Amino acid sequence: MEYLNAKLIVASIVYSVLGILILILSFVVFDKLTPKTLWKEIIEEHNTALAIVAGAFMLAVALIISAAIHG
Repeated sequence: MEYLNAKLIVASIVYSVLGILILILSFVVFDKLTPKTLWKEIIEEHNTALAIVAGAFMLAVALIISAAIHG
């Protein structure tokens, strides 16, 4: 029953929420640094290359956050 330790569950939830917030914040900063709006370029202009770059950015930041949280 040590898998159901309340302290570990709360810590996992807190770190998950913190990681998601950092990921969203970093994506907003990435969006502000680009010359045009990402959403307009990806959805309306069908810019596949920009969508791949944005996805790769999200994956890279998620990997960094997970490595920092995991230790």
